[in-house]
Formats: sequence, structure tokens, C-alpha cells
Amino acid sequence: MANPLYDTLFGRHAGQHTPFLHLPDGGTVTHAEFLSRAARFAHVLSDLGLQAGDRLAVQIDKSADALAVYAACAQAGIIFLPLNPAYTADEVRYFVTDSGAAAFVCQPARRDEMELVAKEAGAKLETLDTQGEGSLAERADGADDNFETVARSADDLAAFLYTSGTTGRSKGAMLTQDNLLSNAKTLVDLWRFTPDDVLLHALPIFHTHGLFVATNVTLVAGGAMIFLPKLDVDQLIEHMPHATALMGVPTFYTRLLDDPRFTRDVAANMRLFISGSAPLLAETHAAFEERTGHRILERYGMTETNMNTSNPYAGERRAGTVGFPLPDVELKITDPKTGETLPDGEIGSIEVRGPNVFKGYWQMPEKTAQELREDGFFITGDLGRRDADGYVTIVGRDKDLIISGGYNIYPKEVELLLDDQPGVLESAVIGVPHPDFGESVVAVLVAKRGAELDLDQITADLGGALAKFKQPRKLIVLPELPRNTMGKVQKNMLRARYGDLFQPQT
Repeated sequence: MANPLYDTLFGRHAGQHTPFLHLPDGGTVTHAEFLSRAARFAHVLSDLGLQAGDRLAVQIDKSADALAVYAACAQAGIIFLPLNPAYTADEVRYFVTDSGAAAFVCQPARRDEMELVAKEAGAKLETLDTQGEGSLAERADGADDNFETVARSADDLAAFLYTSGTTGRSKGAMLTQDNLLSNAKTLVDLWRFTPDDVLLHALPIFHTHGLFVATNVTLVAGGAMIFLPKLDVDQLIEHMPHATALMGVPTFYTRLLDDPRFTRDVAANMRLFISGSAPLLAETHAAFEERTGHRILERYGMTETNMNTSNPYAGERRAGTVGFPLPDVELKITDPKTGETLPDGEIGSIEVRGPNVFKGYWQMPEKTAQELREDGFFITGDLGRRDADGYVTIVGRDKDLIISGGYNIYPKEVELLLDDQPGVLESAVIGVPHPDFGESVVAVLVAKRGAELDLDQITADLGGALAKFKQPRKLIVLPELPRNTMGKVQKNMLRARYGDLFQPQT
């Protein structure tokens, strides 16, 4: 019986003894060995009573076994729900309970604190660590390494990914088999991945980027991965000569550039560097190209859609843009109030439609209806514009829009000017409550290493470049900007920290 996700990603490699995962310790996992391990996990999950359509929540560290659990879920028709290992027990409680997970896998060291979470949610609790230890691993060691793949259709749910929830309750995005497969197939063609590619994989696998982009693309292409547990510059430099591609977030590239060992020779075997999950500074683009001769390819995606746009493989990769809509994705810029499509050059809400767009939010029909139009267009919550050549630029999140005295202020416009100021490495512009204007503009700056910022001069320069209502009323210097695991600046944390800046003191 057919199971498109398993058959296309995993089953097609049955019997292949070619390398799939190259591990940091020098070990190698072949496709055949990986599928054997995944089948054992599938048996265990089935023996635990999980059936097709049930949810399995996992909060475990990155490893070959952790990835095999994902494959086991695909083979057994179970909906895979990966969770950030950094989440506390209280945070995990919401995800496991809300998803109705039938079972939950955690690290052995956290079993005691997670027992109550699992019990309250009515979920079976198992454990798994990076060394192949834990109750799930022990069960798998004694299981059969052949499992009859459960029949599923392209429209069946394959995974839940919960949004970050920075403006309210986290939402469980329901992703179908076709959502995942269509995107992976498109990206393989667009980025020209082949069985000869070796992807340097240092991303987490609880997130779209590391799991459904990096891993799925490699599997569809039939290539291999150097599977690193996390970002480690020493390991990136050590293994890069044996790789052909790297998918990372901006932090990967800034840290590589900070290391004098990272040279053109180290990158000589590479054909492609891809960046996403957060904007890449123009300065990083230029420095990376000068150092290596490679132009980083930026793209744009999100939890609910996987990838939406990409700069071209062959053609101009424009810094500050995320390129063009993918071949099977429709993208339009609309008026946030009316939904009407805006002409090129105007800033508005980014909406996308295509086979990559999720099915909706789990048990949130009203929220789904608000963000997923009846005609299939998803309101991403991102603000952007498309230029005359078709390149898309992300201006910011809709929730980051600042309205001061009735005027709309797009933070990106101010940030670009700030980033060009002498000594400024990067900036984040936020709106904070103001008794007269509703909101007022605050700019948070990070200085380049060894630089001292002249705030008076920066204020004066902005005064000549921006209308008065757009000019920051306060400049704040921090050692670094708060970021999440994927490198995105957490502006909600900055707004919380400086929310009372202009409030009357009592």
C-alpha cells in the first residue's frame, strides 16, 4: 500500500548500503542501517498502541536515532511532533496536552520531571538519548527490523509544528504529507541537489529548517549528510572540505567569518551556502563573498508553509531580498485592511498559496479562518514588498509595525539606516507605549567589535534622512540582541524590557 511520504523520503533507499549519515565521531550510518533502525522504532510505537493519525511528541537531542524516530512515524502513519529540548516541563505540558499526544519521548535525564506531564496528558512516556540509551532504544533493540508500511494518502497529516507563540497561545500547524513532499521536491530542483551532494547539517531537527528542509531535501535527492549535533565552528571548519552544501542561519556565517581559519581553501569543495530563518546583514553577504568567492543564497519560509521564496541558484542573489516565489507558490502583497492586491513597490501583507501551505491550526478553527483564506491564500503576518524585477523583500512582522501619532512606521526602513552608521553591527527598532503618540520609536543597537558608538552623531544623521515621526526617540546600546534558537531577533522581549520607557514615573 502507498505511503507517499515514507516511500519518497525513505523507502526508495531500501537495500542501499551507501552512506546516509556521517557522524562526528567518524562513524557512518548507511541508508539500509537507518531504515532498519526506523523499522524497529515503528514496531515499538505500534506495540505501545499508537495507530495511524495518533500524535507522538518528542523532546530529545539531535542524533541518528532521533531522526530514525521521524522516519518511524512516517512509516507507521503517526503524526510527528518535535519539541525544542530547551523547553521547560511547564512549556512541554501545553504542547503534549494540546496535541493530544498518545505518547511522549523525552531524554532519560528528564524522565522524573516529565512523568507528571505525561500522566496529566494521558500519554505514555518513553526515553531516548544521543547514545542509543533509554527505554525506547531498549525496546527497539529487541524489535524486528522489518515493518509493514502503513498506507497513507498525500492529504493525510504528517506532522505538527507549534508556532513560537510570542503574541499569544502557541498554535499547532498541521502539515500534510504533500505539504512536506511538494516543498522538498521543488527545492531539490531549484537548488540542484543530486545524489553526489553531502550536506553539512548543524541545524536542530525540531524545526522546519533542519528537519523538513535540510533533511527532506537530502533524502529526496539521495545524498548524504554530515550530521553534527549543533553549531560548532570547529566542527564546521573540520568537516566543510568533505561537504558540498551548508544550510544555516545568519549566526553560522558571522561566526565562520570571525574565525581566521575559515578560508577560501576550506570552502573550496562547497557549491552552495544557504541562509534563512532570520535576515542576513548586507555586510555579512559582502564579507562572505570576499572571503570565499561564494554568494550566500537567502530564502524565506515559515512554520506553516516551509519554504515560500528563494534567491536564484543561477542568477543574481540580491542581498536584503529573499528572491522570487518558488515555482509552485503564488505570492501577493496585499493591503492588510482590505486584502486588495497592491502594486509592485508598495509595502503590504505577504500572502502565499501553494501545495506547501499547511492545512490549518490544530483545534483552532477561528484562528485558521482568520489567517487561511477560503481561496487558499495564507496571510503570513509578514510585511514586504516586491520590486519591479520580482524580488521580494521582507520589511518585518505585521505585529512589529509601529503606529505613532496615526502614522505607520516600518522598522526595517529605520534599521537599514542604522546598520549603515559607523560602528553599528546591527539594530532592532521597536515601538513602545507613549502617552501622547500611542507608540514611539526606540532603536536598540549593537556595536561592532572594538567600536564606540557616537549616539549624538547617529541621531543627527537620522534627522537628515527620516521624517521626524520615524526618528527614534531613544537609542539604546546592548552587547547583543536577544534571539531564539533559529537566530531570529526576539523583539517581543525588547518591547517587554523597555515597555515603560516613556511612561510617567510615579
